[in-house]
Order: sequence, then C-alpha cells, then structure tokens
Amino acid sequence: MRKVLMILAIIACLVMPIGAVEFTAPTAPDSVQGLVPIEPESFGQGLWSIVKTALQGIRPDIVDALEICLSLIAVVMLASVLNTFPGKSKAVIKFACVLSIGMLLLGQTNTMVHLCADTVTELSEYGKLLLPVMTGALAAQGGTTGASALYLGTMVFDTFLGSLIGNLLVPMVYLFLAMAIANAATGESLVKKIGDFIKWLMTWGLKIALYVFTGYMSITGVITGTADAAAVKAAKLAISGAVPVVGGILSDASETVILSAGLMKSAVGVYGLLVVTAIWITPFIRIGIQYLALKLTAAICSTFGVKEASDLIEDFSGTMGLLLGMTGTVSFLLLISTICFMKGMG
Repeated sequence: MRKVLMILAIIACLVMPIGAVEFTAPTAPDSVQGLVPIEPESFGQGLWSIVKTALQGIRPDIVDALEICLSLIAVVMLASVLNTFPGKSKAVIKFACVLSIGMLLLGQTNTMVHLCADTVTELSEYGKLLLPVMTGALAAQGGTTGASALYLGTMVFDTFLGSLIGNLLVPMVYLFLAMAIANAATGESLVKKIGDFIKWLMTWGLKIALYVFTGYMSITGVITGTADAAAVKAAKLAISGAVPVVGGILSDASETVILSAGLMKSAVGVYGLLVVTAIWITPFIRIGIQYLALKLTAAICSTFGVKEASDLIEDFSGTMGLLLGMTGTVSFLLLISTICFMKGMG
C-alpha cells in the first residue's frame, strides 16, 4: 500500500497543466469597419474589396480638388491679364496673387496634414495591438528568438517614426509652406534655399528610417529564422530519442502543434494586413488626389507667365507628396513587419 501511494505521489508530481492559447487578430478600428470584409475568401479577394469600397467614396474629394484647382487657375489667369496693362504695379499684382493662392490652399492643406497625422496615430495604435498577437503566434510555432527580435525592432521603429512625424516632420511641413509663400511673395533666394533644405531634410529623414528598418528586418529574419528552425529540429530529435517507445509519436505530435500554430499565425496575419491596408488606403487616396490635382494645376498655370504662382502651387503639391510619404512609410513598416512574422522561421 505504501508503494502504491508513493507511485501515485510521484505521478502527481509529474503531472503538468496543459493550456490552449487562441490567437485572434484585434478588431479593426471603428473608422474602417465598413471597409474590411468580415470573411474574405482569400487575401486577394479581401484586398480588392477594400480597394473597390475605398474608390467608391472618393467622388467628394475629386469635386473639392477640381473646385480649388479651377479657382487657382482663375486667380493666376487674372494676374497674367493684369500684368499686360501698362501702369499697373507688377509687385502688387504678384503679392495679391500669392496671397490669394495661399488663402485657397492653406485650409485644404491643413486638413490633409491632420488627416496624415491621424492616420499615422491610428496605424501605430493598431500595430501595438496586432504585433503582440503575431509575436505570441510565432513563439508558439517555435520561433521564440525571431519573435522577440522582430517585435523589438518593429516597436522601436514604430515609436521612432510616430515621434518623428508627429513632433518634427508635421511642424516642418508648416515651416516649409511658410518659406514657400515668403519666397513667392518676395523672391528672396535665401528663403528659397531654406525651404529646399527643409524639404530635403524631411525626404531623407523618411528614406533613412526605411532603409535602416528594412535592413534590420532582413538581417534579423535570416539569422533568427535559421536559429529557430535549428532549435525546433533539435528539440524534436531530443523528444524522439529521449522518450522510449512513444518518442516518435510525441515528436510527430509536436510537429502537428507547430503547424497548427503556423496556420493560426497566417490567418491572424492576413486579417491584420487587410486592416492595415483599410486604415491606410482612404487617406492615401485622398491626399493623392490633392497631389495629382495640384501637379496638373501647376503645369497649367506655368503657361500664363506668372512663375511665382506656378512655383508656389508646385510647392503645395510637394507638400502633399511629403504627406503621402509619411503615411506610406508607417503603413509599409507595419505591412513588412506582419509579413516577416507570417514568414516565421525562415
């Protein structure tokens, strides 16, 4: 009886609790609930559904852009006509033209700047919900080293980019516009050089951040993926050899668990990719419409001979391009990170 009790006590000590973890992608933000399909048949079908729905809602933005562009063309055309009359002060006409263009575009540009900042914040917040889930799913698949490295790198770059855009680049956008308007009104070469330097600084700040991030993710994915794959293989061999009789069965079972974790990780990743795309695509299209419309308007206005006016419109178009770069950079960061998590152990 004593031996039986001792055996039961030993067995009780060896009993290990078993739990199951369900990996579920965080729900899409309220602002994009209507864009993300509930149960897409595939990633391609879900992506097409998001793009189609986003394009259906851009008509008001196109109308607004056309109204502003026609107003700009009218202002520049009037300035060009007034310049042909003798006795008129060209400096006064130029100043009035620049002032009118600034008044027409600053309000719309301010709206697009706030849209860009809000999109960056929303992407960053969703990334803080999605990436921990992807990290847990990858770790459950056996990629503990890769999960930690990818999560750390993504969070560092996401925090850095959010702070860079919100605290530095957005204020620099307004400073660049101030320099552009001052240059158009006064023609001072120093003001133009300062504006060009500010634009160059913003452009290369985003480029360098992306170069460093993609380089880090590439190196981390190769090194940690190989290490995790080797660790999982070694663990399976150890289980197979260490446990008599049923070691092979346990090894096969562990492989099944790893494959199941991989499937869950892929499902969560696909949904996350669709949500990130839904958050990003509508602001990107809206800003892109303004960018293209102002580009076309600047080209048309350049034929009227009022160089300062067409250059100023081109500078506003360049500002829209910078906003596109900011939203695109943050969304690219999240998309690439999610794909790296889905790739798993190399």
